[in-house]
Amino acid sequence: MKKYLTLVNKENKIKDNYYKNITKINTKLIDNTPCQIEEKTYHAYLELKKYLKTKNIEIALASAYRTIEEQQKIYEDSKEQYGLEYTEQYVASPGKSEHHTGLAIDLELVTKNSDEEEIFKKIEKCLPQFGFILRYPKGKEQYTGYSYEPWHIRYVGEIPALIMKKNNWILEEYLKKFSAVIYINKEKGMTSFDVVNKISNIFGISKVGHTGTLDPLAEGVLIVTIGQATKIAELLTAEDKEYVAGVLLGVETDTLDITGQVVKSKPVDLSKDLEKVINSFQKTYLQEVPIYSAVKVNGKKLYEYARENKEVQLPKKEVTIKKIKLLSSDNDTFMIKTLVTKGCYIRSLIRDIGLALDTYATMTTLTRTKQGKIDIKKTNTIEEIINKKATLHTIDEVLDFPVIQVDEDLEKKIKNGQKLPNQYQIKNKVIFKNKKNEILGIYKVEQDKLRVWKNF
Repeated sequence: MKKYLTLVNKENKIKDNYYKNITKINTKLIDNTPCQIEEKTYHAYLELKKYLKTKNIEIALASAYRTIEEQQKIYEDSKEQYGLEYTEQYVASPGKSEHHTGLAIDLELVTKNSDEEEIFKKIEKCLPQFGFILRYPKGKEQYTGYSYEPWHIRYVGEIPALIMKKNNWILEEYLKKFSAVIYINKEKGMTSFDVVNKISNIFGISKVGHTGTLDPLAEGVLIVTIGQATKIAELLTAEDKEYVAGVLLGVETDTLDITGQVVKSKPVDLSKDLEKVINSFQKTYLQEVPIYSAVKVNGKKLYEYARENKEVQLPKKEVTIKKIKLLSSDNDTFMIKTLVTKGCYIRSLIRDIGLALDTYATMTTLTRTKQGKIDIKKTNTIEEIINKKATLHTIDEVLDFPVIQVDEDLEKKIKNGQKLPNQYQIKNKVIFKNKKNEILGIYKVEQDKLRVWKNF
């Protein structure tokens, strides 16, 4: 999806490796001249064309993909006929034309009308539902560098297009300003990085992160940050997390979960009071970190030692099991629900419960049901995001800080990172926004002054 957000403008030339990732379709322009267009863009164009026909508007292709050489000729011809000043307003120089992407097309109205601009306005309104944006709209000339072109549309994908329409953004603004926090219900079998990569592709934004890694076996709450929201990730890393886990008694694996190789086994004494042993773990204790983890020892991640079959002294960390409860049991299997502090490994907790039962234990399932205040009921699946049924949270929505809107004079000071007097009686942190409701920065109290903590 990122390719559909490729930025080509007066400052950004098309990259040579761009064409490795696109497939072009052969078709024809309105004058029957052969042309090419990127595959998904072409199918979206056909859907747009079909829809507009129901509104008694007929369109055709006036221009689509262009080679560098084709753009060179158009540019030179325009300079010769209209002069340099006009050409700079309407024609991109070779290598800097959106038409090089195969994602930009110029429309022509088949049915001529005395008020073509009005028809193009009607077309513009329905573009986002087909994944298109008007690339050079009115009022944005200072940002795009080109005059208004109602016929020049660009495919970006439906989700980015709808976001741009909602915020009245052009592509440059979207790539710079879009930010969000999404509460994901991670599926089993995916890594946390897989989720980040999918979100990055859906929104076409490179800067995406997450808080609180979940192993591929695990599912449940994963908080993902996009764009500017990645700056507040540390504030979203909750101390407390709630899990529901499944356990198999009698065996231990090298990974401490069911995906690993069995390394130890021992008969299970079913006469042991399972619930009593489990309840005894509601405490603070030193927990040994599993070897299959990203914790570093001497600058090297533990799982690297494991993969190289090298011995290493496993570190221990103090963790607190705030709550733990037996949900169900059946011979050598049981389910628990637990609330733990940051840094606690549920695999290690289950191993320790097994040892307390004078046997071994391995985690079979794991669901993070809560991270801080975020309950799994508030999450969305990747599928819901793709289908535009997910909730995107703003930075100020997810932070419990006061929000203050400032005038232009104070906006300049905040943008320059100046210290401010604490005239608002802030006790911890504060979010400053401008008159356009855009976040300027987060300030924190320091010696009776407000000092910039994160600048946006």
